[in-house]
Amino acid sequence: MAKKKSSAEKRHRQSKERRLRNKSVKSSVRTSAKKFVILVQKSERGSAKVEDAEAALRDMIKKIDSAAQKGIIKKNAAARKKSRMQRFYNSVKAAQ
Repeated sequence: MAKKKSSAEKRHRQSKERRLRNKSVKSSVRTSAKKFVILVQKSERGSAKVEDAEAALRDMIKKIDSAAQKGIIKKNAAARKKSRMQRFYNSVKAAQ
């Protein structure tokens, strides 16, 4: 007689798949944030353009919004991250 799979095994398998998917999205958010910060710091020193930092900011915001919509990060956390990065960018842009 064939053995029946338990629902707990299925849930465990599903949670592992979701965890890996969520981990990938969180990682891409962190990577884009790091790229943005590096570009802003370079533009402060004059070795990069402010437009490049602005493009990186738009990309980062897009990834954060996507992660928040999927429920990977909470909406308030996403808003807080976007606000802090936008303030950082505005302070550098105003200084130039």
